[in-house]
Amino acid sequence: MRTTRRSPFSVVAIVAALSMGLGAADLAAQQPAKPFRIGFLHPGTPPNASADVFRSTLNELGYVEGRDVNIEFRWAEGRMDRLSPLAAELVALKVDVIVVGTTPAIKAVAEKTKTIPIVMTVVADPVADGLVQSLGRPGGNVTGLTIISPELSGKRIELLKEAVPRVGRLAILWNPANSTHTAALRESQATAKTLGLQTVPVPLQAPADVDSAFARLVRERATALFVLDDAILFIERQRISDLAIKNRLPLVSGISGYADAGGLMTYGARQTDLYNRAAIFVDRILKGAKPANLPIERPSSFELVLNLKTAKSLGLAISDSVRWRADRLIE
Repeated sequence: MRTTRRSPFSVVAIVAALSMGLGAADLAAQQPAKPFRIGFLHPGTPPNASADVFRSTLNELGYVEGRDVNIEFRWAEGRMDRLSPLAAELVALKVDVIVVGTTPAIKAVAEKTKTIPIVMTVVADPVADGLVQSLGRPGGNVTGLTIISPELSGKRIELLKEAVPRVGRLAILWNPANSTHTAALRESQATAKTLGLQTVPVPLQAPADVDSAFARLVRERATALFVLDDAILFIERQRISDLAIKNRLPLVSGISGYADAGGLMTYGARQTDLYNRAAIFVDRILKGAKPANLPIERPSSFELVLNLKTAKSLGLAISDSVRWRADRLIE
């Protein structure tokens, strides 16, 4: 494990330079700047579109890997227990900044360092989670972006009801261990009530509980499913989406990966946009900006994704008004 970086100039080069009459200042001016080291911790697996966007944006900003920056990628591969040791690895490497997504991963890094700048991406409410003091002035070493997920819960249910008017009993899949889910669940139930929907909250805290959670919502005669944003739930998105189709449940969520996996519809910030902005945060930090003074950004645009293939398999006719508003159709 490398903890120090040596100058690329050898003793021979230094002696040669001095023999040519170059002073210390001249020699320093000729030495190439050492590359910045960027840590990148992700709960998923490679290859990953978000990582590709992050690298591409850095390149557009003028950073060349191997010359200006070296990126230390760490992948939890869906195992939350790996986040803490992987975070410790990046901190031990003394990287210049760490980019990290999802609340559990951000917390893992924040517990390991109070000095290395942290740029967060996919986090619902960083203030409620105690990661920053406020959105305007984060304080400490954490800054980045929030997906304001709890505030969007009501909008997602409204879209589902518009797309599938027959929905009557809405199951809400949530993780009791997620600190933002209490507020999101409360807002979801309030919106559902105004739309005349009954709600069936179904807790799901571990991958092993997916089957039992679906058995419960089937017993409760749910007619649709809303999945709250959560790292553990997202890792299980394929199983969740497959079971939703099997049980003929239109599924709505905030992350487009659910629609790609077979869910009916998603509405939320583009994940790739978040990592594009994360690269810009990294650029500013590498140029001297302090995380404590960089306001947390909220997404300015949102993406509605409809899976028409799933709609067809469920026998649903999505209205033109919803289809025309979609940013992406999966057919």
